[in-house]
Amino acid sequence: MFYNAAMALDRDLSVAFVRAAFPEGPGDRRAWEMLAATGARGLRIAHETRRFADVLLTERVPAAVAVARANADALGLFGVRVEAADASVLAAPAAFDYVDLDPFGSPAPFLPAALAALRPGGVLAITATDMMVLAGVQRGAAERRYGSTPVRGRLGPEGGLRLLIAYVAREAARRGSGVRPLLCYLHDHHVRLHVRVAPADPTDAPPPVARIDPGTWTGPDLGLAGAAGPFWLGPLFDPALTDRLVAPEPAARPREAARLIAAFREEARVPAPFYYEPNRLAGGLGLAEPPAPDAFVAALRQAGYAAARTHARAGAFRTLAPRSAVEDAARRLAGIGHSQNERVRA
Repeated sequence: MFYNAAMALDRDLSVAFVRAAFPEGPGDRRAWEMLAATGARGLRIAHETRRFADVLLTERVPAAVAVARANADALGLFGVRVEAADASVLAAPAAFDYVDLDPFGSPAPFLPAALAALRPGGVLAITATDMMVLAGVQRGAAERRYGSTPVRGRLGPEGGLRLLIAYVAREAARRGSGVRPLLCYLHDHHVRLHVRVAPADPTDAPPPVARIDPGTWTGPDLGLAGAAGPFWLGPLFDPALTDRLVAPEPAARPREAARLIAAFREEARVPAPFYYEPNRLAGGLGLAEPPAPDAFVAALRQAGYAAARTHARAGAFRTLAPRSAVEDAARRLAGIGHSQNERVRA
């Protein structure tokens, strides 16, 4: 049990998310922070958003429960309860509008309890810090823990994010529910999901969860020797929600929170899985220098494709254009001219 100062920015974003996802006052809404530790995240949400009539914080370690209770008492918050409980087996009724699962490591052991506790249409927030597993360094562990083959390398962290969403979607489907990502991102040593979980509609299209075959994949080169996944290949963001995000005042890291929110807002308009890096494109095509990422975005938009910089890696961008169009844009920006394919079409 400890206070993690490194996650202060993540807690800033949690406050911003709750305000945006629940734009009106508390009503009869309930929230549950499953693994509260000192209560930093749950108490900030309760104190700074005022969106819940009842906030339950649970911890198994007695010392953590005592600290969280002292912190709650110091703030004088009405409707906040701190209880000693094992979140993985807590017999909570399906009555929470918001459940926050922030473990040290993998959220997998706690996911069944989290899903069972949500009201239909409720929001589930999940943090995962087992990035060695999710990002493909420990492939066997990813296959055992999440039932997916990961991507390894520079695109591994986004692969881990999409692998985790796919896992949550499959677990929700076992309960007859579907998930819709609202705000899912990666930062530093973790990935963070916010998804709405609602009863599945049999008339809806199947969820965008699939394996990637490198022989037919037309997106960024993932460096795969064989098929990988399944991954969530749909959007990571809800554009309307990202438009409502505002960094809280005061924030622990206000400039970084504002910068990330601006990136989320732009990226939400380009629901493309995985991203391109200009330097790797240039190397693969034998170009002397990589074009600037903003030049790529402008060129692709001019060609009629959605494109945006990504929060996932500095200097990278994502686009709905096929890889062939991205490579052609790289050649044009490098001054080489049209590709052979373009000359044939001409």
